[in-house]
This record gives sequence, structure tokens and C-alpha cells, in this order.
Amino acid sequence: MESSDSLRYKRIINDCFWDSNIKEEDIKKMLYSGDKRAEKQLFEKILLNSTDILTDLKLFKKSELKLIMKEYNVPVFNYDYIFRRKNIAEVYLFNAPLLVDELKWMV
Repeated sequence: MESSDSLRYKRIINDCFWDSNIKEEDIKKMLYSGDKRAEKQLFEKILLNSTDILTDLKLFKKSELKLIMKEYNVPVFNYDYIFRRKNIAEVYLFNAPLLVDELKWMV
């Protein structure tokens, strides 16, 4: 029986790297090698494509993830979709303010 981590990595590969020849070890290397460019690439792939974004982002060290999210500029292309996913993650992981109006409770 496969571990839950192994299943998570397989899902990330299927969701986010379907167009690449990447393995579980490659994702671990992106997370833990200290290569900031690789971490940012993995973050963006998860942000844009993951079917379980909130769980997948927890793979990052919290301090690293907070910095990556702060520095990430949402591109103009597909802005609303990406902004929404990023803000939901910020709210869930860091108690940031919810900025997506249609997700706010009506008072």
C-alpha cells in the first residue's frame, strides 16, 4: 500500500506536471534543495493546477511559502482565477483578509 505522501506526489504530477517527465524525487528536490527558482516554479504549478491546492501548498515550509506568496505577482492572463486561488490560500494558511467579494458572507 502506498503512503499518503506518495499518493499526494502522484496527484501533483498528474495535476500540475502532466506535460513534463517529472518524478516524485524531482518534486522533493524542488521543495528541499534551497533553489528559490525551483520552489517558485513548483508553487506556481500548484497554484494554477492543483485539484487540492490547500493540502499541496502545505508541503512548503510555512515561512518559505509566505515569502513566495508575498513576492508572487498574479499575471494579467487569467487574473481573476489565479487571484482567487491565491487569496483563498492566503486566507486559509495565513489568516489574510478575504479579498474576493463573491466569497464574503453577506451581513
